[in-house]
Amino acid sequence: MALSELLRHLKFPIQIHSSPGEQGGSNAHIVRSLREYGMILALGIPQVTINIASVIFNCTVIFTRIATKDLHKPISILFCNLAFSDLFTSFSGFWISMLFITNPDITIFGSKDMLAPYAFYTISILSTIYNLVSIGIERYLAVAESMRTRFRVARNHSIAAVFINWVLAFFLGCLPLMGWNCLSMGKNISVLYSPFCIDYLIFIAIPNVVVAVLIPLFTYLRIIIILRKRKLRMKACGQAAGTYKSAEIQVARTSIFIWLLALISYAPVFAAVIFDATNKQCHTDLYPGVYIFRNCTAMLITMNCLGNPIIYSLKAKTLRAKLKALKSFPLALLQSGARELLHSDKNNSISHIYFVFGNRLLLGLLCC
Repeated sequence: MALSELLRHLKFPIQIHSSPGEQGGSNAHIVRSLREYGMILALGIPQVTINIASVIFNCTVIFTRIATKDLHKPISILFCNLAFSDLFTSFSGFWISMLFITNPDITIFGSKDMLAPYAFYTISILSTIYNLVSIGIERYLAVAESMRTRFRVARNHSIAAVFINWVLAFFLGCLPLMGWNCLSMGKNISVLYSPFCIDYLIFIAIPNVVVAVLIPLFTYLRIIIILRKRKLRMKACGQAAGTYKSAEIQVARTSIFIWLLALISYAPVFAAVIFDATNKQCHTDLYPGVYIFRNCTAMLITMNCLGNPIIYSLKAKTLRAKLKALKSFPLALLQSGARELLHSDKNNSISHIYFVFGNRLLLGLLCC
């Protein structure tokens, strides 16, 4: 009875009955429930693990960007904001994963309790997509700037892009919370992402997935073409073009990683929405195969959040140099405090010495 009570407390979709007269039937139900529980854990635990890893990686990016005072560069602002978006996605994904483990009914059949998690998840994914597009456009403008345009991407432009990205993501993601949901109607309800409506999913998913795949592809291809033209021009002038060749190879390699990561992460969501829109079966007919696919698409989106900091920010040499600078920064502050005392009046009071070194220690703690 203790096992039955535990499984009933977890609100599994399979009812558990235990009666003294039907001991064999009761055991069969328990075994089947344990299989369901094992499948739920097999899907939920990897999601939770990947989300936690993504939180750690993106917090590392945010920490290093802020602590090394690297936010004066326009591209660094976009990188840091991408890390915030991925962090938001990881937290939302963790929330949904825990709901799936503890109460799988509401993630399958839909509930009012799923509106807020799904809405925040949508906001964070949209923000990540818009940030990836902004980074691609900024990189293209930075490369094309010295060719034929006089437009220079400034810090204010990056801040404006970040603001617009979040406003647009919040507006589109909060539409279900503002009434565009199917809680009160069962006709247009999504089977995979209840209680979202199918028309809302089509409106959100299809255009944004196309944007996430096509615009980075276009911008990075244009960057490679520009670098190749410069290399050929340098060769025609009889000058060494090794720098442009290495830059072209590096950009091409990074661009392929970025595009493939976006394609692998968002194409299954596109396929899931198309399936949802054309599906005529109910929840119970699709259980469990389609919901396994749905959870796998969620893991792929989290893998995108895990891959973004590795591709964009957490390069081994750069990260090692930044962490080394952070390690030596408090010592440099204390040394500057000692120099300040040496160059000031010799009759320094004890309180003045404590004040100077206290300020340096406080600065070191705030920066690190």
